[in-house]
Amino acid sequence: MRMRKTTTVLCAVLASSMAVTLAACEGQVPQVSTATSTSQAPDLTQSQEKTIRGKILDVLNQANAAKDPSKLSTRVTGPQLQIRTSELNVAKATGTLDAKTTIPSEIMQTVIPTDSGWPRSVFTITTTTEDQQSKRLLVLDQDSARDNYKLWGVARLFPGAQLPKFQVPSIGSQMGQADDSGLETTPAQAVEHYADVLQNGSSSKYAGDFAADYFRQDLAKLTENVQAGMAANNGTQQQTFSAEADDIKVMRSSDGGDLVVVQINSVWTRAAGEGRESLPASDAEKALFGSTKATSTIKATYVNVVAMYIPAAGSDAKIQAVGAERQPIKVEAV
Repeated sequence: MRMRKTTTVLCAVLASSMAVTLAACEGQVPQVSTATSTSQAPDLTQSQEKTIRGKILDVLNQANAAKDPSKLSTRVTGPQLQIRTSELNVAKATGTLDAKTTIPSEIMQTVIPTDSGWPRSVFTITTTTEDQQSKRLLVLDQDSARDNYKLWGVARLFPGAQLPKFQVPSIGSQMGQADDSGLETTPAQAVEHYADVLQNGSSSKYAGDFAADYFRQDLAKLTENVQAGMAANNGTQQQTFSAEADDIKVMRSSDGGDLVVVQINSVWTRAAGEGRESLPASDAEKALFGSTKATSTIKATYVNVVAMYIPAAGSDAKIQAVGAERQPIKVEAV
């Protein structure tokens, strides 16, 4: 009876975890700047961005309707392909597509690059959803001149998130690089350090470099609540985080900082007490686990997309995560 009660508690905890905060929040959109750009004019217009985004949403809607991830690859890539594939597989098992998958068709602003080479990215901020979920930050990526733009990443903005200023679309903004200088730290270092903070919390030597954010707060609360349930049955848990620092998207703001979007993978291993089975702890994990025979240990692999702002060097501000998305993509017995 103790194991059954603990499993029920874990399900309730996870089902009401980060999705609640992220789905209900409201973020502040970036403000535009009319300062003259020293770069060349962008070769993508707002009208073209709207057309591209419409074609991406058409593919997403078709895949959603059929609950078929095989339809995604023509217009979805990167972490979003992994996340949406998982979401559709969960929907096939549960019969319902999670409301967090909604991407509004209307936008608040688009940030178009002036860069002439490839790969190139467009950052677009949507409106809130009809049910008042938060705005989405979309990253649209094009690998070469002959490739279609694809949806690379989606991050739901946090409550009150303050994004930096960007040039108006007709002037365009410059894309950044993983090794950008003149910042509090390079983008590559920032995402590696943030992954360390996610894993080690306040014990991380980088914890003081980052402002508090909803993603970290929700993960910490979730971990604490799950641990309380597992401890009753002598269970243990461990989460490891690793950033995909070789594939991050960076846009330079007009105030000297960088807005960075990165994929951070995590593995959550939970071991039940002696003589007990470790079971999936949410509807999504259960759907991905399927008919696998349970053992004493379960391992859930998650893809996390995090958007963060790195201020210019010498700023009084800390690095600030402004939005995130989190989804299990594989759940297996160990």
